[in-house]
Amino acid sequence: MTVTMDHKNNRKSSWDSKMSVSTVSSTTRHYKRSPSSILSSDSDIRFTRKKLSSQYKCGCCIIACFLLLLLLAAAAVYVGYTFFAMDPLEEQVYRATFKVTEGDTFSPDLADPSTERFKVTSRDYRERLNLLFRRSRITHGFAGTEVLALDGTEGKDLVVHFNIHIDPTYVEVEAKDLEEILSREITTDESQFFRNLTIDSSTLEVKESHVIPLPTSTSTTTRIITQAITQTPPPPRRCAPLEISYCSSLKYNVTTYPNMLGHRNVKEVEEDVISFRELVDAECYRLAYEFVCQVLQPSCKKGVHEDEIVLPCRSFCRDFMAGCGSRLLSKFKGLLDCSRFPEFGENSSCKTKPDCVQEMQSRALSPRICDGVVDCQDVSDEKSCTYCPSDHIHCGIGRACIHSTKRCDGTVDCPDGSDERACLRLAPSVANVTSGEIVTPHLPRYHSEGFVIFNEKGEVGKLCTENLNESLTENRTAEVLHTVASSLCKTLSYQRVLSVQVEKDEENDIPYVRMKNPTEPEISFVRSPCASKQVLKVSCSDLECGLQSTHGSSGTEGLSKMAEHGDWPWHVALFKEDVHVCDGTLVSSDWLVTTASCFQGQPKAEWTARFGVIRLSSSSPWQQERRIVGMVKSPVEGSTIAMVKLEEPVVLNDFIRPVCLPIDKSSILPSNMTQCNTLGWARNREQLQRVQIKTSLMEKCENISISTVNSLCTEPVYGQNDCNEEEFAGTSMLCLLPDNKRWSLVGVSNWRIACPKSGVGRPRMYDKITSNVDWIHETISAIS
Repeated sequence: MTVTMDHKNNRKSSWDSKMSVSTVSSTTRHYKRSPSSILSSDSDIRFTRKKLSSQYKCGCCIIACFLLLLLLAAAAVYVGYTFFAMDPLEEQVYRATFKVTEGDTFSPDLADPSTERFKVTSRDYRERLNLLFRRSRITHGFAGTEVLALDGTEGKDLVVHFNIHIDPTYVEVEAKDLEEILSREITTDESQFFRNLTIDSSTLEVKESHVIPLPTSTSTTTRIITQAITQTPPPPRRCAPLEISYCSSLKYNVTTYPNMLGHRNVKEVEEDVISFRELVDAECYRLAYEFVCQVLQPSCKKGVHEDEIVLPCRSFCRDFMAGCGSRLLSKFKGLLDCSRFPEFGENSSCKTKPDCVQEMQSRALSPRICDGVVDCQDVSDEKSCTYCPSDHIHCGIGRACIHSTKRCDGTVDCPDGSDERACLRLAPSVANVTSGEIVTPHLPRYHSEGFVIFNEKGEVGKLCTENLNESLTENRTAEVLHTVASSLCKTLSYQRVLSVQVEKDEENDIPYVRMKNPTEPEISFVRSPCASKQVLKVSCSDLECGLQSTHGSSGTEGLSKMAEHGDWPWHVALFKEDVHVCDGTLVSSDWLVTTASCFQGQPKAEWTARFGVIRLSSSSPWQQERRIVGMVKSPVEGSTIAMVKLEEPVVLNDFIRPVCLPIDKSSILPSNMTQCNTLGWARNREQLQRVQIKTSLMEKCENISISTVNSLCTEPVYGQNDCNEEEFAGTSMLCLLPDNKRWSLVGVSNWRIACPKSGVGRPRMYDKITSNVDWIHETISAIS
């Protein structure tokens, strides 16, 4: 049998084809044709789709409806969780401590968290504490403990400091409840978790910590709380010749041991120098050689009691670690923690990053050289100019330099008058004043207490009081000294005098002055010997807030739109992983005010605060950085304000000092306000600028953001021609107080206020500070 198939039109359709069947036989057979047959002579084969019955249609509809309901339910859950769900309760942290009197003793290596002894001992106490709380009534909310520090007196009692973490979602706990659990276990005769240990129950203390730790990418900083430890003090530091031939290109020839890496002699340095040479050869950082040699063979200078080490500056260390940190051996990474390096301008001088001017030129920043604004820590960008000879010091503000002999000579030579300010100051010693590099006449830091130090035509000495005892009665002498101290504290912008003392000077070979006619209304000082070495020591308190120390005129007179150094000393730039994302305002030496929206939804990151900057890509002698270690949200309804805790207090000076907080909390703005400003960054986010603003109707702000009962709406005074700035979240609204000298913080922006196209103004909305003033003061007082 032969089967052939013909396709119609070359099989145009797969659904319609012709198939024929023929047989080869001599006998003809007839087949009865069946209607259902699919094989027939000269027949068409047709395939057709079967239509759905009503039963199938109903089933499909049910499935579709079920899927639609699932989709709607998922959307409802998402919307409810996103917009209506309550914020998760924040973890509660309690700080606790107790003293072990028997069964364990303190040794010096327990004070160092990096030692094996500390790790073993802390793990033992942590496991004991974890077992105790997991088998107590708070087990469902207990999140763990961590041992912070171990201290005590060598060979005697051991003091354990630890944190207790509680999840308030599952259990309500107070400090007294935790103290009760610990006390019950400590005082029982057969302790289950503290076997073989005797703990003094009177030393047990549990307190709630109000600081919420921010997530960081680095390990938590541990503060070691030490008491008197009986051990042999290390020998005094001494300068020694530089012997490593690899570092012979340095501009100094003396070094000192031990260095930052713990090397005690040249032999130990030579054992590790090859590891650092590999970093230099890898060219991971342009100035790697200079930094490496300044760490291995640090400079040394003579001191009063012992010689002093001179390290690279903290900013130099950060730049090196950014380029070479990933290549560094693990044993050196912890030792090269940049927070251990000094900042420029602190008591300990440091080596700045070299070739600042050349680096500015390579970054196409040549127009900033010699423009009157300091952009280098060593002021080299302004001291290499025709207006500033090499033997002069820069005034810090403007295009002006003076010779050191012009300092406190009775004639104002600097634009801001800094050369004639603080001619009398407080400091721990004359050596403290003269040891660091003097780059400007401005005080590198404010000392609230110390000896009265004079500066006359570049010569520094102390105030002698021996002539008062010879010419005045005891009561009259005390009155004169208190008058001098009160006047000095006021000149240094402190409000109160805490103490006035006369002490014997221990420094040698320094000049003195004495008071001429001490009973006169105006006291003058003259050079004089001081055989008895009786000198005046004063303590002040309550630094005046909101003052622009470098701004000679009052109010806004002479205050330019483009910020100069010292114009806004309380303004802070906040960085997340070295990226500028928010701003803040300094309200005390270790607290900032910003907005909580900066930290919402942020992954683990390290936050830093940068002070004393007006150009983000530049540096200055007054720039400081601090790590952020905690944040506290405002409890006020409708307020998003947050307070940020610094790892360590900033050094206050003319360029970094706190702003004032409102006193009158009954009104939105303090009465008799003369002017209000906000601070933003130029469109390239480089230059800090001010924008004059005024209060406005809330309707104007409701179109750009969601207002609350705590909101304050403002608009630019010059709205049509003043939109070249961009304010970041957390920036401040500042108003000049009626005394025309001090500035007060009035509001904090909640969200980043982007600027529309040039020439178009827009309203700005802030959270009011007045409703948060009491909480701010309480937080600063409670958490120090």
